Amino acid sequence: MTEFTPVASLLGGTLIGLSAVLLMATNGRIAGISGIVARILPAGENRSDLPTSLTFIVGLLLGAPAYLVLTGSFPQQTVSENFPLVAIAGLLVGFGATLGSGCTSGHGVCGMSRFSMRSIVATGTFMLTAFVTVYLLRHVI
Repeated sequence: MTEFTPVASLLGGTLIGLSAVLLMATNGRIAGISGIVARILPAGENRSDLPTSLTFIVGLLLGAPAYLVLTGSFPQQTVSENFPLVAIAGLLVGFGATLGSGCTSGHGVCGMSRFSMRSIVATGTFMLTAFVTVYLLRHVI
């Protein structure tokens, strides 16, 4: 059973949207995590984005410690202990982000808000795949 957390979810969604708007307004960049990480890696061509990209990633990593400071406990999260399953899932996510030319944050948050047809199709594909996966894992397997 998944816990219903409307206030935390609304606050989190608001912060994600705000960060995406701020990145677009200040740097003209889409807040897609796969693109931000790609700009950090040595293969990235435009090194002028490195400080902004690193700052964005550090901000993501500081989310859980900030939650601890504000609430006194870490956020509850469950990750499967089945390493092969997690490894396969990670590879599939990486493959999907490569095939879809972006990730859920870039397409789902930024692309859909710009009414990008490619992002709308990509997000629909992500969501349908997630629905089918959850159904299969919880009710079939």
